[in-house]
Amino acid sequence: MSSVRTLCVAAALVLLGLTGCQADVSGRPEPDGDGFVIKDGSRLRFRPVVAELPPGPATGSATNRQSTDPAEQQAAAAALDCAKGPDPLDGRDDPALPLVSCDRVQGTKYLLGPAFLTGADLSRTNAQVDPRSAGSIIELSFTTAGAKTWADWTAANVGKQVAMVLKSRVLTAPTIQSAITGGETQISGKFTLPEARELARDIAGG
Repeated sequence: MSSVRTLCVAAALVLLGLTGCQADVSGRPEPDGDGFVIKDGSRLRFRPVVAELPPGPATGSATNRQSTDPAEQQAAAAALDCAKGPDPLDGRDDPALPLVSCDRVQGTKYLLGPAFLTGADLSRTNAQVDPRSAGSIIELSFTTAGAKTWADWTAANVGKQVAMVLKSRVLTAPTIQSAITGGETQISGKFTLPEARELARDIAGG
């Protein structure tokens, strides 16, 4: 998967709005295994991407990953080990503070702003084959309150990235292509269907 995701651009991961899309909430995965209900909304957070740093080995000792001081943020990014495995913060990060984190696949490091939405603002996720391309897409369905916040935030941040962070680790960081209204959103990119299912499941809480 690309470390930069954009809405509706074939070569990257992108977020875009959907129209006329309805989904049931059953409390369990759909029979085909492609739909997932949000399990624990507190585990997922939406944070704006302030800066993206290239992958690299950890250097230095562990530092404060939630500092508001730019120098401390840079030191935290340099010290952060992006190897696979649980994040040391494990979801204990303060949503009101910045966060230095990693992409779970590529190891890309990010400086993220305070959270503006959580998984409690989603109702379900779904993965399916994109009929317009050879790839697959992930669909997100927001609650009524979440849809309003999402619409306002995307309208004010077109062209910027948003990170979906599960237990302090970045799952995906797509780029907003336009204001997204109506409560339905797609993440598209060069996903295989198994990759799309995995991401949809992780966004829903794992």
